Amino acid sequence: MIEMFPSSCDTFVALPPSSEGQRVIFGKNSDRPCDEVQEVVYIPTRDYGPEEKVECTYIEIEQVAHTYAVVLSKPAWLWGAEMGANEHQVCIGNEAVWGRESADGEEALLGMDLVRLGLERADTAEKAVDVIAVLLEKYGQGGPCMEDQCGFTYHNSFLISDRKEAWLLETSGKYWAAERVEGGYRNISNQYGITTKIDKEHPGMREYARSKGWWDGKSEFNFATVYSFLTTARIESAGTRYCEGKSLLERRNGHISAEAMMDILRDRDSGINMEGMFMTTGSMVSVVPTDPALPGVHYFTATPDPERCHAATHQTVGS
Repeated sequence: MIEMFPSSCDTFVALPPSSEGQRVIFGKNSDRPCDEVQEVVYIPTRDYGPEEKVECTYIEIEQVAHTYAVVLSKPAWLWGAEMGANEHQVCIGNEAVWGRESADGEEALLGMDLVRLGLERADTAEKAVDVIAVLLEKYGQGGPCMEDQCGFTYHNSFLISDRKEAWLLETSGKYWAAERVEGGYRNISNQYGITTKIDKEHPGMREYARSKGWWDGKSEFNFATVYSFLTTARIESAGTRYCEGKSLLERRNGHISAEAMMDILRDRDSGINMEGMFMTTGSMVSVVPTDPALPGVHYFTATPDPERCHAATHQTVGS
């Protein structure tokens, strides 16, 4: 059933010892309609009053007292972002996923809204997981994900990193599971990737799956198998962009640098650098030292096709 939808986007992270030096390397391609404008914006830190609201893409929600400075790569027509980083060197990218739960609900928070909200409200990767989880529970996720295609909706997978670790957060409606990544590398594409290692979860996630008949309540709980259209074996099958991305990371294991991540994002043979009516319209690579005294550096193409971009713009956010 997944073939019904356009495949899109890949997000990567490498932590020591997979990365060079004591640095976290984060990378993502934003694959969107070829005629959609992707923009890079900087939004400074700000304080808000107790009754203030924030107007997201489709709905208005309660604002927090303080938001962090962020740099975002985003489709120009919406409030949220495909990817970005904040002043505390938290980086987030999201991917579309389709599972057993319908994504055709009412307008709510887009996954791209959740990316921006996580960056504005969390100073660590784990706190970003918590922020997104609370927002999902309160407001839900939903709404058209393309400006001119009302029927194109999906749920979301997020890869989130900071100076010391990364988290994979996968969602199905308001239900979610999260896995901590403390070293090595990880990539996500357009299928569920969390299996039996679950470090945080929605308290009702397992019982909901049991009530729907997706899980017998006795066998080992595997999030990807239970919530996805696809079996774990098919998710891992050769030829998918996920497997190609994982292979590209493996080849550079121990030597993953900003340059290596840029090469991965430029790779056409794997399909990671997409072309056609649905193409790579923006790319991001972040270099975040584990030493809190050193600044993070974030590179953005701000243009389609990262293979053509030899000198990306860069932005430092905070210290």
